[in-house]
Amino acid sequence: MRENRTRSRPARFARVFGLGLALAAVFLAGGFVAFVLSVSRQVPGMPEKADGIVALTGGPLRVDDAMRLLGAGRGERLLISGVNRRTTRSQLRRRAGALGAKFDCCVDLGRQAMDTTGNAREAAIWARRNEFRSLILVTSDYHMPRSRLELRHVLPDVKITPFPVTHPGAPAGGWWNRSGRLRLLAGEYVKFLEAALRTRTSAQPRFEARN
Repeated sequence: MRENRTRSRPARFARVFGLGLALAAVFLAGGFVAFVLSVSRQVPGMPEKADGIVALTGGPLRVDDAMRLLGAGRGERLLISGVNRRTTRSQLRRRAGALGAKFDCCVDLGRQAMDTTGNAREAAIWARRNEFRSLILVTSDYHMPRSRLELRHVLPDVKITPFPVTHPGAPAGGWWNRSGRLRLLAGEYVKFLEAALRTRTSAQPRFEARN
């Protein structure tokens, strides 16, 4: 009898472990569907005026849309975060076109950020230096949840208004039959979960304004 009980313990453990894995898979799958739906429901309408605008590099449309928001008077200044060190200011100014005067007076370039966490840190220092209390965040639609999460972690007292950019040829709708889009969203979902866990378990960093 004792021998049978001993043998049954690994079987019970295997069943419990298998059930745990199944529940985890269901939880992750449900979370992924919710994540995709949240991305697809984002509507980039004209936002209310904010103190500043932050555009995260990673696609030319992000900078173009941010410049249009600046030209429309939706923010006092624009920070383009994560600019490649080999990209010159004059190259970016040419993209501004008719908004060149706005670019000259009111656009700051951040070149230190190497990832989304770095973007948030760069934006936090910039916002503190300018004493901004509200920001418009411009980035791709799929990238918005994680970017907003990172920015809120470092600027909890600043209002963040999202302005999602949807790139042509990659609409969020119909993601289930677009393998490239599906891989992109799945990869971003994993990064979002990592960022959510890290920001929940780490202390809020403090950044001093730099001149």
